Amino acid sequence: MDFQVPNTLAEEIANYMAERIMTGQIRPGERIQEATLAGELKVSRASVKEALYTLERWHLVDITPRKGASATRLDAEHASELYDVYMHLLMMLAARLCERWQEPDRQPLLNAVAKVVDQMNQPSANITAIVEASFAVMEACCEVVGNPYLTEALSNFKPAVSRAYYLSADRYRKGLDQISKFFTHLPQAVLSRDSAKAQALIRDFAEHQKLLIQQALTS
Repeated sequence: MDFQVPNTLAEEIANYMAERIMTGQIRPGERIQEATLAGELKVSRASVKEALYTLERWHLVDITPRKGASATRLDAEHASELYDVYMHLLMMLAARLCERWQEPDRQPLLNAVAKVVDQMNQPSANITAIVEASFAVMEACCEVVGNPYLTEALSNFKPAVSRAYYLSADRYRKGLDQISKFFTHLPQAVLSRDSAKAQALIRDFAEHQKLLIQQALTS
């Protein structure tokens, strides 16, 4: 990806750096020097600093007083803790969705799920496309639920979770049957307003995904 100066500079710097962190070009724990990055991208240090604060909010960067910024660690333990919090946020989203969806929401939600299934049915499964389609389902659910705090929290976890998926893509690809079953049963539970079942499906699925990520990072 070539860097291009955009209108929303700090956000674009953050997106550019996020991709480098998520794909492993910047390794876990690696220092990020503001001055070096500003010189590389030919932007101001103030824009870089603002971008780093965004990356910190996305759980991709740790900023330590007097030490500066570094890419967050991503070993099996950190991935487990990350996914535990993310799982509980998703369970909260499912519970609210069961309570709040209305008939006009049915088809948009089903359409979002259908796009995930369509990606999984492609001859050569593109993990990035499947993950992005899965996040689109989450975003559609957030729109129906209408809780801005929950939406923000989930959005901020998206880059860090994407990073974990990217690093465990091979194992993730082997678990597509599990993903297919999940996206078959979850809509049924939500549309039946069965909150307990929807949350249980998310818990079981998240625990399975967490195990795949832990195994990938351990190996």
